[in-house]
Amino acid sequence: MTAPGEKEDVMARYRSPLVSRYASAEMAYNFSERKKFGTWRRLWLYLAQAEKSLGLSITDEQIREMEANLDNIDFKMAAEEEKKLRHDVMAHVHTFAHCCPKAAAIIHLGATSCYVGDNTDLIVLRDGFNLLLPKLARVISRLADFAEKYADMPALGFTHYQPAQLTTVGKRCCLWIQDLCMDLQNLERARDDLRFRGVKGTTGTQASFLQLFEGDHSKVEELDRLVTAKAGFKRAYMVTGQTYSRKVDIGVLAVLASLGASVHKICTDIRLLANLKEIEEPFEKDQIGSSAMPYKRNPMRSERCCSLARHLMTLVMDPLQTAAVQWFERTLDDSANRRVCLAEAFLTADIILSTLQNVSEGLVVYPKVIERRIRQELPFMATENIIMAMVKAGGNRQDCHEKIRVLSQQAAAVVKQEGGDNDFIARVRADPYFSPIHEQLESLLDPSSFTGRAPQQVAKFLKEEVQPALIPYQSEMGGKIELAL
Repeated sequence: MTAPGEKEDVMARYRSPLVSRYASAEMAYNFSERKKFGTWRRLWLYLAQAEKSLGLSITDEQIREMEANLDNIDFKMAAEEEKKLRHDVMAHVHTFAHCCPKAAAIIHLGATSCYVGDNTDLIVLRDGFNLLLPKLARVISRLADFAEKYADMPALGFTHYQPAQLTTVGKRCCLWIQDLCMDLQNLERARDDLRFRGVKGTTGTQASFLQLFEGDHSKVEELDRLVTAKAGFKRAYMVTGQTYSRKVDIGVLAVLASLGASVHKICTDIRLLANLKEIEEPFEKDQIGSSAMPYKRNPMRSERCCSLARHLMTLVMDPLQTAAVQWFERTLDDSANRRVCLAEAFLTADIILSTLQNVSEGLVVYPKVIERRIRQELPFMATENIIMAMVKAGGNRQDCHEKIRVLSQQAAAVVKQEGGDNDFIARVRADPYFSPIHEQLESLLDPSSFTGRAPQQVAKFLKEEVQPALIPYQSEMGGKIELAL
């Protein structure tokens, strides 16, 4: 324990690594106490301004006093009030009233706690999406540059993590980009679908405001519209209980969980490619891969993304269960859970996007390793081409098929049983039966002839789908990102 008068040792208390170690200052601020309570005060101001404009007895002086103290928050006093009142909203009403004595009587007029609580949450969620979207666009942009650069480079494809037909390095990257483009659309849609809770009263009936305006329904509707617009929303939910429907939170965390799945898949691919020594994430000059094995170059950034993405994917279970158990107009068992899961989802998404941007800006490709792996597998893939060439040269398809079957099995035995290189083509060259096509073997084994339309698909995809998706974010593409840890 800290003795009276001593400065508290912050290292002696648990701090979430999402904030202390990983997340950006902007996202950490978005879920900070200062942002939260500053927004509460702005919402009280919006309410007072709208109520005044609709005829309630609120003076310009009261409004000016509130405007002058929006960020003058005595957090110590608020904490003491909450300890005494056991109610966070009323603690901050009293704290705001203390520095706005003239406006004290009209602060929170007609409102319930969820007026500031839920509306602030919706503002924070919207602002969180606005922070994530440019980051996601930057990742897509960096990967698009990589895909364009390597659009033509043949690489061995894998299905079931077994060698399959060739693809290209750039085409494989486009699989990653396409998933992220879906996430970009999903995040945009989730942000744009958010509405404001608005001015709805204790159980959502607006009864307190109808009483304030002496039964004038049109003024209550206009009050709701005015405050919604002041908060920067185009629409409010038409019906609410005490809270906005907790299904909204499901939609928000579902798209973030989906983003987590995309990032996990991308970074898993990079980790597998690193094991194959075909592609590596950036590795700093003084970076240490292992305390015991100095030669190691571990894909630690991709591993971090996978680790945090798993956490992000699980968080959607919280709002699913919360929405399922909200009784009637609301219960309070949502509050503590939402304080954790909403913030953690955005903070986690924030750091995995920053990390993935860093990875995508420094991916290292090893063409010689990729070529060698192709040479190991391509001879078997070329057997159909060899058969066709022999038939065109006058050979019998069945006889050729049997010859190739025998030679390919012999070559496979060298690879699997002796650990040698694939010598199938050498066996074909040594067999007089194939002499009519010996001069064609080089062209028959050209890797670029096995990649199909991969280069053309990359070009078309980047031009017609990726570039239009990034247009809204062109001014926010920015420079490279450096990770603190």
